[in-house]
Amino acid sequence: MKMSKMLMLTLREVPAEAEIASHKLMLRAGLMRKMASGIYNYMPLGLKVLKNVENIIREEMNNAGAQEFLASALIPAELWQESGRWDAYGAEMFRVKDRNSRDFCLGPTHEEVFTDIARNEIKSYKQLPVNLYQIQTKYRDERRPRFGVMRSREFVMKDAYSFDKDQAGLDASYERMHEAYVKIFNRCGLDAKAVSADSGAIGGANSAEFMVKSEVGEDDVVFCTKCDYAANIEKAEAKAELAEKEDLLEKEEVETPEVKTIEDLEKFFNVSAKKFAKTLIFNADGKIVAVMVRGDREVNEVKVSNALGTVINLDMATPEEVYKATNAKVGFAGPIGLKVDTLLVDEEVSKMYNFVVGANKTGYHFKNVNYGRDFEGTVGDFRNVTEGETCPVCGEKITISRGTEVGHIFKLGTKYSEAMHGDFIDEDGKKKPFLMGCYGIGVTRTLASIIEQHNDENGIIWPLSVAPYHVSVIPVNIKNEEQMEAAEEIYSALEQIGVEVLMDDRNERAGVKFKDSELMGIPMRVTVGKKIGENIVEFKLRAEGENEEINIKEVVSRVKKEFEKNGLKLK
Repeated sequence: MKMSKMLMLTLREVPAEAEIASHKLMLRAGLMRKMASGIYNYMPLGLKVLKNVENIIREEMNNAGAQEFLASALIPAELWQESGRWDAYGAEMFRVKDRNSRDFCLGPTHEEVFTDIARNEIKSYKQLPVNLYQIQTKYRDERRPRFGVMRSREFVMKDAYSFDKDQAGLDASYERMHEAYVKIFNRCGLDAKAVSADSGAIGGANSAEFMVKSEVGEDDVVFCTKCDYAANIEKAEAKAELAEKEDLLEKEEVETPEVKTIEDLEKFFNVSAKKFAKTLIFNADGKIVAVMVRGDREVNEVKVSNALGTVINLDMATPEEVYKATNAKVGFAGPIGLKVDTLLVDEEVSKMYNFVVGANKTGYHFKNVNYGRDFEGTVGDFRNVTEGETCPVCGEKITISRGTEVGHIFKLGTKYSEAMHGDFIDEDGKKKPFLMGCYGIGVTRTLASIIEQHNDENGIIWPLSVAPYHVSVIPVNIKNEEQMEAAEEIYSALEQIGVEVLMDDRNERAGVKFKDSELMGIPMRVTVGKKIGENIVEFKLRAEGENEEINIKEVVSRVKKEFEKNGLKLK
């Protein structure tokens, strides 16, 4: 491509709206332009990278035995109503009506569509297993679009669904996808780690997220400092810290005027937060639920929702709801005499001795409270883990880092096939539901994550596998015939062997051309300058700082060497 014929969109200044490196650089390098909040147009350079990522995904999915097709992005409400998710999915769904007032949505995800296709086309176990995938634009009305394409309202996604006759088949499909995902992210130059995760609104069990560490990531990811254990904080198992055993003391009501917070209680009772159990009250789809955790812990709302079953909305109770449950103002809730539909007690609380709780009476608390003697509830893991706790696998310390999800794989089981009557005839002649798996990759988010991991103060540093162009050829002076002839020669020779070449034939200063090449992240640069009379050009790798003088006849072999080093093939 000749840059004189390109729509050049590079920016020297950082756009005010951009907060993170990928967002800044995608705008500055001319990969995309904003059209509305969370909605972007992909410009030629950005589209080339996007297609390169898609092609890597496509190759590995095909190698894993999956078949590509394309479903409609406009989905009739009936399918979502069949699965029970039309109302459950929430406000993120873009809902539309046609001229006949029939309800549709712009697909945020495609479980229902794939299940519908399978139930209509697959009739016998002889047709199984099947794995279908697509690469398509999805639509979600994010409450707060931010960080460019990291959280946008329109994004490209690869979603795949496997259909198997039994659990062994599903397990095998899941493992094939896991292996394919490792290959995909490795080929994209991404350091991504599979972590145990919650399935969320998709449903099912045994899910894993592929996370990349990022300071601006939207998820907390728990890592063991010794073994391979890793989990999203929503899923991370919390091991109860055992309190030192004490003789049970008599429960006592204590007046605590204007003492509401854990910090206030620590000062008032002159003990640590570990001697308190706080009771938080939630509204779970209209039912009032109380959750107890130790004073220094935080409630994990995902774990709570999973314990309650299918919960669409889990919100903190209003002051009015708190008063109805406790007969007290906010800040004095406790488990004794509490009027709620469900009381969930974190395991850690059940193992404490002589602790302090709210007395369900404004201005009062109970001390010397003990689980089993003074109150009971449903015991389980309902809290977030914290830095420095012990790993549930090996017992060593854990660490917590921010991360961004780029892929997610699920074992859905029969969640959708049973709801939508997705059945097949088994070997014994009986009708059975498909066992399904679900496998997603955020293509646009993967692109942004690559930039987050591969950049410097000068711009993007694309891995060769996804770069929009492999080599930038820069004649220093376009009015110098000898330089232009040599640049054209290099350009043509590289194109002939399958290299994507960008030739900067603009009438600009050399410094401008170098800055643009670095900003756009082109992996290799060949500069044709004053030494061309000696058949000498400069060769530079974007990821390294030094220029290398080589003979013009060595350019092709030098470029080939980089492809070989990166495990990439040319013509």
